Amino acid sequence: MADKKKKDYGMNVDFNSYGLRPAGSYIDQLKHLNDMLDSISSESSKSRVTDLQKDMNEADEAAKKLLEEMNKQDALSPDSPKTKAEEEPERPNLDELLRELDDLVGLEKIKQNVRSLINLAKVRKLREEQGLPTPAMSLHLVFMGNPGTGKTTVARLIAQLYYAIGVLSKGQLVEVDRSQLVAGYVGQTAIKTDEAIKKAMGGVLFIDEAYSLTSQEGANDFGHEAIETVLKAMEDHRDDLVVIVAGYENLMEKFINSNPGLESRFNRYFVFEDYNGDELYEIFEMRCRKNKYTLNEDAEQFLREHFKALYETRDDNFGNGRTVRNIFENVVSVQSDRVALIENPTTDDLMTVLKEDVEKAVEM
Repeated sequence: MADKKKKDYGMNVDFNSYGLRPAGSYIDQLKHLNDMLDSISSESSKSRVTDLQKDMNEADEAAKKLLEEMNKQDALSPDSPKTKAEEEPERPNLDELLRELDDLVGLEKIKQNVRSLINLAKVRKLREEQGLPTPAMSLHLVFMGNPGTGKTTVARLIAQLYYAIGVLSKGQLVEVDRSQLVAGYVGQTAIKTDEAIKKAMGGVLFIDEAYSLTSQEGANDFGHEAIETVLKAMEDHRDDLVVIVAGYENLMEKFINSNPGLESRFNRYFVFEDYNGDELYEIFEMRCRKNKYTLNEDAEQFLREHFKALYETRDDNFGNGRTVRNIFENVVSVQSDRVALIENPTTDDLMTVLKEDVEKAVEM
């Protein structure tokens, strides 16, 4: 994918549709003007230039503070205007969904991008309800990142967030891959793909490892037929169907570039970074809290060091959150084997995970 698109990753607000530039560009312009003023050396203009520089510096600082406040504040606060859908009792609560988003480990840039996207979609919905023109925009997304980085979890939340504000009529997530879209005979792929699309109507169709639809060559490969079917559905049902395609970053770039229809419909890119060691441990510890397990001090220290080493030595097969889940399940198994040998185990025995438990678990 071209460098230009890489620079646009996460830029969800179409400022041009509103005749605006991103706020940061105005700060850049202030700095540029300030530099121009610095280059003026005329003695007769020195006093005036000094005053202008002072004003420019004050404007620069004010703009920075404004941006900081905007980043701190939640544009989707309880006091913000609500769409008609948000007033319906059966709709999910937008604030609760946003709190669930915030509770996810790491993913700070993704959280910011999702909020920006929901802001844009909500305001667009409010304008529509007030009979105002609504600039054309695409709600379809490209998720790029390694396995286990939270792509499916975020996709499910986005489906519910869209539903909460009335962009989608149902809000369900239908997750599919190549095997659920592509058939082995002529004419069957379109039927199979249509079935998946029908299940996703009113919600989000999440195509994992979407690049596999174009990675195979040959006369008997019908991945391209699946893509064309999905593209047609995106056009025919643009008001009640969102498609999210996901996969490894470099492979997704090739996938999007493989078809002009994909390039024109997918212009929002979310990049999911690998979890670092501290985040991996936090995910593990959250699983422990949820399931009423407690790590003793030695077990905690061992796991922190282990996850740090996993991150620092990771390769293309690094599993991120999936690795954490597997280790947790192994820990539960090992701990159960140990506790089963204790006569009349206490509640503390049933809950406590020892260093020896995690040492054995990570070797499984």
